[in-house]
Amino acid sequence: MRIFERLCPTAPSWTVPWAEITDAFDWIRRLAGVPQDPLHHAEGDVAVHTRMAAEALAAQDEWRSLPADERVRLFAAVLLHDVAKPDCTRAEENGRITAHGHSRRGDLAVRRILWDLGAPRAWREHVAALVRHHQVPFWALERPDLEEIVLRASLVTRNRDLAMLARADITGRICGDLPQVLENIAMFSEYCADLGVLDRPWPFASDHARFMYFRTPGRDPRYAAYDDTRLTMTVLSGLPGVGKDTWVAAHAGDRPVVSLDAIRARLGISPADGQRAVAAAAHEEARVHLRAHRDFIWNATNISRQHRDLCIGLGAAYHARVEIVALEAPRDTIRRQNTGRDAPVPPAVIDRLIGKWEAPDLTEAHAVREGGRPDHAGS
Repeated sequence: MRIFERLCPTAPSWTVPWAEITDAFDWIRRLAGVPQDPLHHAEGDVAVHTRMAAEALAAQDEWRSLPADERVRLFAAVLLHDVAKPDCTRAEENGRITAHGHSRRGDLAVRRILWDLGAPRAWREHVAALVRHHQVPFWALERPDLEEIVLRASLVTRNRDLAMLARADITGRICGDLPQVLENIAMFSEYCADLGVLDRPWPFASDHARFMYFRTPGRDPRYAAYDDTRLTMTVLSGLPGVGKDTWVAAHAGDRPVVSLDAIRARLGISPADGQRAVAAAAHEEARVHLRAHRDFIWNATNISRQHRDLCIGLGAAYHARVEIVALEAPRDTIRRQNTGRDAPVPPAVIDRLIGKWEAPDLTEAHAVREGGRPDHAGS
């Protein structure tokens, strides 16, 4: 990402060019004036904290020793880590200022920002995952499901990056619990190192072992689950206008297709209307193929993890091997291709879907493919 390469601090001064960063990004300018709880952020508003966190990252010897491309990627993450706070900050009745949910909403915002900037998918998703999980090292040791948390993070980003970002976040503020939080981060890093997932993903025995681990609470990640799949269910995921129908035409072969667009046309339901009847009909069509142990394709937007899980959960119940095909296109291409459809999706619906877009990852399925290419753990 050239704009981040240009703004990233370099030797010998390692100076953060904050004025240039502010000029370059409107989402940085939005942080100015957004208040924070003085108990944990006595330094001032979110813009002040973000600058201090960026400077704290640039001062880390560990960050400076990284390869240049990894430094740039992590620097982008520190600039973006609180990007959603303007939308999440609230004044509580007791006078406290909170920003609940800013990590998850930050993941959505980062994806949209970096997509518009033309960032490569893997680079973008690494940064988005760092933002989504950036608070994990603060409190992870208090969680009974710590192992699952760090194994999940190891597949979507890198735990060492997560620890460096967390150290920059906490040292880039004025707060009274700094020593305790730094100790928590150090213990988080040690825990990840002991598991072997500080710098690499957890080596699951198979795709099926990984799939079942993340669908089975309390499961041992070392268990090599017996592969009892009986068919392959291919789930498409992509905004309207990215070319899902084109992909189906090129790759479906003789496999049947559960198409939500076709169901909408048959039922006379607009994309802007309620979709409950459409979803119910799609699930019933899918059950027919699942009961017959017949490979098939599920052609729908499936933008959010929640909506994908409705499909994936159904497939898992019938012992399907689940592959997700993630399709993307630039915003201008989406607009152009949507306009050329027989039944264009209203622009307001597309904008709403963009705001909910969660890219698929390897914790959801047996495989995630970008344009038909496998996306393996560690790639």
